[in-house]
Amino acid sequence: MPAPLKLSDFDYALPDELIAQAPPRSRSASRLLDVGGESLHDRRFADLPSLLRPGDLAVFNDTRVIHARAIGRKPSGGRVEMLVERLVDDDAAWAQLRASHLPKPGGRVDFAGDAHAIVETREDRFFLLRFHGAGRLVDWLERHGEVPLPPYITRPGNADDAMRYQTVYARAPGAVAAPTAGLHFDEAMLAALATRGVGSAYVTLHVGAGTFQPVTTEELSQHRMHSERYAIPEATAQAIATTRARGGRVLAVGTTTLRALESAADDAGAVRPGDAETVLFITPGFRFRVADLLLTNFHLPRSTLLMLVSAFAGLDTIRAAYAHAIAERYRFFSYGDAMLLRRTGASDGPAHGGATG
Repeated sequence: MPAPLKLSDFDYALPDELIAQAPPRSRSASRLLDVGGESLHDRRFADLPSLLRPGDLAVFNDTRVIHARAIGRKPSGGRVEMLVERLVDDDAAWAQLRASHLPKPGGRVDFAGDAHAIVETREDRFFLLRFHGAGRLVDWLERHGEVPLPPYITRPGNADDAMRYQTVYARAPGAVAAPTAGLHFDEAMLAALATRGVGSAYVTLHVGAGTFQPVTTEELSQHRMHSERYAIPEATAQAIATTRARGGRVLAVGTTTLRALESAADDAGAVRPGDAETVLFITPGFRFRVADLLLTNFHLPRSTLLMLVSAFAGLDTIRAAYAHAIAERYRFFSYGDAMLLRRTGASDGPAHGGATG
């Protein structure tokens, strides 16, 4: 038996200049690395419709990024930086706080607009904050917060980020990080897919700030994923069932979409509609049940997302694809280029229930 994979198996060296600091001039102007098993093809994102077939189904994550970062002050005057992790209800949220001395349960933080928050409890690095005087919290954040760019984007955020760090089909507010594979799509690309005969469906998974948290244990079995809320509409579950029945393929647009679909699938590959929480941690050997294709950006070294794509396309395939992308000067991470992956072990036809990944 091969030795269990470790964190170091998912490391690679990336030149800093390949980390995209800004989006391309237009959403669909990015490059696309077409990964077909052992073959690699350099394409443009505009080529995507030609790589799909009439009868295929593209599934998107329609979460909307909220203005999750805000600055407050303790009664002593000390500065507090807040990054919302997830909204709990209209006046409460789990958040990460940064301050010289972190507030304790019962502590108060004052914010703009005559709003303040009381710390109700703390779990590890997250604080449960109850807001007063803010009205509906998501609306208050829209007025007084800012878009939380990923930590590897080193420049300050600007007005353009409020639009470009958001998909054109974003509907359901709640994410604090964008489902970045979707950033490449504009209205023209969506129309081109429809003209090609590719169907569209949507899930909602609110991406939390935990997506940027590093894996800190060499033994992958000891890592615990952060929890994320997702919703699968009945129409999406039915669209997937119809697509597979007629021989079409399911394209997951982004790792968040894939995690939602695989979390909701039964052993036969049928996707159950409804709302739920997922802590699904996908590593090589995972048994995929739903997605045949995955559209995704390039991910950080030693990250859970790099493990996920390695499980989907094969570890050796991903290593070769990343080495090629670095040599060909692809742009990496949230504002970077994309790649199209085929599920390892699958034929060029549709997946069937019980197919292994």
